[in-house]
Amino acid sequence: MPNQTTKSIIVGAPVSQVYAIWSNFENFPHFMENIKSVTKTGDKMSHWVMSGPLGVNVEWDAETTRMEENARIAWNSRDSSTITTSGQVTFTDLEGKQTEVTVTLQYDPPAGIAGDVVAKLFSNPEKRLEEDLQNFKHYAEGQGNTRVVNE
Repeated sequence: MPNQTTKSIIVGAPVSQVYAIWSNFENFPHFMENIKSVTKTGDKMSHWVMSGPLGVNVEWDAETTRMEENARIAWNSRDSSTITTSGQVTFTDLEGKQTEVTVTLQYDPPAGIAGDVVAKLFSNPEKRLEEDLQNFKHYAEGQGNTRVVNE
């Protein structure tokens, strides 16, 4: 039976900026502690590598099933993946150039050794998601304070 967790955070940045950062999945290693890399492999496809206990990596392919600009992104892992996961993130535009980000994550750890590794990674999913959202908040708010200089 899948496990599910939902967490929200308010980010001090406009919804368009927050959405742009989140929708570029290759940014995830900057704010998700266990994500080593995300590589876009197709129009709606990406390959994820998560570092696990004892140096064991967990890898899976994900399909983006919904991209509603500045509103929602949904995904699920592909059938051939080590981990079964799905979820969505919603972006709510708030007054004062703030955005509420809400993530709902479902995962179903596999059996066997891979399942033991995934279970350890997801031993406290609420806390992990909360920490990752805090990291995202700091990352996204910092993006608004950086200036790109074109030469």
